[in-house]
Amino acid sequence: MSTTALRAGRDTRLHECLISIGSNIEPEMNVTRALSLLNSECDLVTHSQPIRTSPVGFLQQADFLNAALLVRTPLPYAAFRLYLKAVENRLGRVRGLNKSGPRTMDLDIVAWNGELMDQGYLEYDYVRLPIDEVLAASGRSLTIKHER
Repeated sequence: MSTTALRAGRDTRLHECLISIGSNIEPEMNVTRALSLLNSECDLVTHSQPIRTSPVGFLQQADFLNAALLVRTPLPYAAFRLYLKAVENRLGRVRGLNKSGPRTMDLDIVAWNGELMDQGYLEYDYVRLPIDEVLAASGRSLTIKHER
């Protein structure tokens, strides 16, 4: 995907996206690379400080470095989600049979235009703590729709 497609024209509506970042293969380098790449290709509003966390699910692997960031993009949700998967690939992500296994980079959309999209925010500290830091730093809040 062309990086120029991620820059907005003058009258283009920008969507705000909260992203959870995780890495446990050379995590310091890969989190830094992801932040740099997303900053150069998107409108990076702010990001959290990385935190080190224990793995969840598959425990026989290295600890993770997790962070969060808030970006603005003219891309619609589905296209931006595909873009993030392409960024993971560019950063060396190999998808194996074990979805909870080691990875160079994991980029997940947690909220889109202020609406919670990923229930991991409600379930896992490694998602919630960095996201809450970004929300506080940016003056944003989340809309959480409760299922009945």
